[in-house]
Amino acid sequence: MLQCSANTLRLLDALERQIDAQVELDYQKQWEDFLFDRFDGDIFVPNRKKKIEKPDFPAININDAVENQEWMLLSELGGVASALAGNGVPCVRANYGTAILSSLFGAEMFMMPYETNTLPTSRPLGGTDQIRALLDKGMPDLNAGLGAKVFAMGECFAEVFEHYPNIKQFVTVYHPDTQGPLDICELLWGCEMFYAMYDEPELVHALLQLVTDTYKAFMDQWLSLFPPKGEFRAHWSNIMHRGVIMLRNDSAMNISPEQYAEFARPYDAQLLDHYGGGAIHFCGRGDHYISRMCDIPGLFGVNITQPHLNDMETIYRFTVDRGIKLLGMKTEYAQLIRQGLARPGGFSGNLNMNG
Repeated sequence: MLQCSANTLRLLDALERQIDAQVELDYQKQWEDFLFDRFDGDIFVPNRKKKIEKPDFPAININDAVENQEWMLLSELGGVASALAGNGVPCVRANYGTAILSSLFGAEMFMMPYETNTLPTSRPLGGTDQIRALLDKGMPDLNAGLGAKVFAMGECFAEVFEHYPNIKQFVTVYHPDTQGPLDICELLWGCEMFYAMYDEPELVHALLQLVTDTYKAFMDQWLSLFPPKGEFRAHWSNIMHRGVIMLRNDSAMNISPEQYAEFARPYDAQLLDHYGGGAIHFCGRGDHYISRMCDIPGLFGVNITQPHLNDMETIYRFTVDRGIKLLGMKTEYAQLIRQGLARPGGFSGNLNMNG
């Protein structure tokens, strides 16, 4: 077990003492009512009835947290304290960036400059020859790359939280950033992947399937540490969603709706089916393919971070109008979002703004 310093133990004790079970049960019930269509308002904004007095957690640079378990623990618990001091979702993850799955395949890690305080990523393996060699090797060792570090951090959370019943009950350990099949393929292949969709589509599909199978194996091992409880999950510090996983589809902004339907949708659908549903996140523009995405069975929620880059009427038509929750809309876009209230039917009680 991690041997925590006196300061870390003090902060854990402070969090444990301040968590009010009734307050957190009420907070969870608000989310549950929203996610299961019992919310009768226009825009769902959760309201924690009693906020904690935030303990003085240290600021931890993410580069340091990646190298040190205790600093990772403190960094994540600092986020929990901020959530409990406001209306956020108390949750932590093994926070090692977007390159977790790509690192299993041997992709070289790229640490961001220290002063940027930004999560690491990975460099592409190279061109088509490297991708063929990767496919010849098959599924990688799940403990390769960042794998062992991620699982060890999960075990650390489980061991530490076992001594703090309120933290264990009300702070969710959610799944690490395993991205989505298309994003991982781009991390491995680089921008040449988009040319290969035209030149060698069979090779792209082969890589997507290998990545999807690896995703399942990795996530299954993670869920053996943290079996799903109930029918909805926490993610980041501002979202709860139905289902088990939150897929990422940032790379899809670069492809056509037809290419999304061919190269992304089937693999997203495999994962949502395997895990009994979930949500999908994308950055940038996604209004051009959202109709294809939102007809995947088991897609219960969508998170977008830049609504101003999208035709929001199109987004609303394929999400809230169909009962798919639009999750974690940022308050900085409140004016843009509230303009949608004038549309016929408004948001049908399916839009969450939190964060």
